[in-house]
Amino acid sequence: MINETLVRTSLFDNHVELGAKMVTYSGFEMPVSYEGLKVEHSAVREKVGMFDVSHMGEFTVKGNDATAFLQSITTNDVSKLTVGKIQYSCIPNGKGGIVDDLLIYKEGEDEYLLVVNAGNIAKDWEFVSKKAESFDVKLEDTSETWSLIALQGPDATEALAPLMDSSPGELKYYTFMRAEVLGVECIVSATGYTGSGGYEIYIPNHHAPRVWTELLNKGVTPCGLGARDTLRMEMGFCLYGNDIDETTNPIEAGLGWITKFTKDFTDKALLEKIKLDGPKRKLKGLKMLGRGIPRQGYEVVTRSGDIVGVITSGTMSPSMGFGIGMAYLESDYSKKGTELAVRIRNKDIDAEVVLFPFLKKD
Repeated sequence: MINETLVRTSLFDNHVELGAKMVTYSGFEMPVSYEGLKVEHSAVREKVGMFDVSHMGEFTVKGNDATAFLQSITTNDVSKLTVGKIQYSCIPNGKGGIVDDLLIYKEGEDEYLLVVNAGNIAKDWEFVSKKAESFDVKLEDTSETWSLIALQGPDATEALAPLMDSSPGELKYYTFMRAEVLGVECIVSATGYTGSGGYEIYIPNHHAPRVWTELLNKGVTPCGLGARDTLRMEMGFCLYGNDIDETTNPIEAGLGWITKFTKDFTDKALLEKIKLDGPKRKLKGLKMLGRGIPRQGYEVVTRSGDIVGVITSGTMSPSMGFGIGMAYLESDYSKKGTELAVRIRNKDIDAEVVLFPFLKKD
């Protein structure tokens, strides 16, 4: 049944035509699957698949203080960016938690594009707008003008190159270019959320269905949010709302690598102290040794039954054939190889702590 109150992307009709199973996600009506999760997951790992991720938000930041502004509100070092490069970062909330994680695209010396999570667009906009009041910057929410197709997998370059006036294969990981796709100026970035390589294509809304159809005609497998979730979990990538949120800090979440104390930013002193003292808990991977799928909210226990953590994300890995979970564990129990268990329907199923990613690249 179609829900008229939900936001639809410009590709909604394409999804319905393909028989996609539609679900509610972050206020949008989005495809969760087409042919099935295993088919879509395998397509991305082995060949090429594409996702409609037009629900993501985009803000532009321009002005003399653009770099200084972003330096102050994000954890990573924006000064290290050069034009054409992208940075993964997060926005601290002033209490040690995370407003959102995001990508920062440097489009010019004083011009940036921020890509934020769908469920956080309104919250993020309010937060950054308030922070921007003391800086010489102009912000614009362009979320409703862009469609976004994530083209992922080892054959992504082969699928995209014929549609472009430039060679996508020249893009290094976490770089982008403005290029024409089917004659329309788009932003093409060598980014993704799957660990299988590929591109994310930002397309003006009314041109997106044509790009989608052309990729479909080239044999690209359409994929839903279900496969996107299993793919990112195999890589140990955080999902906002599951693994990070307003109550988690970047250090315990394993995001110390994007938290640079060589500059001033919100919560610097607090996060520096957490790093120095060591976090009380850590986000780690759990590999199920027994039969069972760890789900969000399940308790993690010692072999003697003491609760030492909680699952934040979990699934049956389509690539590896066993259950995997991401969990916050008390630091004393977070070392690789530690034997634990996940409490599934009152039964403790053996598991062990492993390092991310679960799926190791060849």
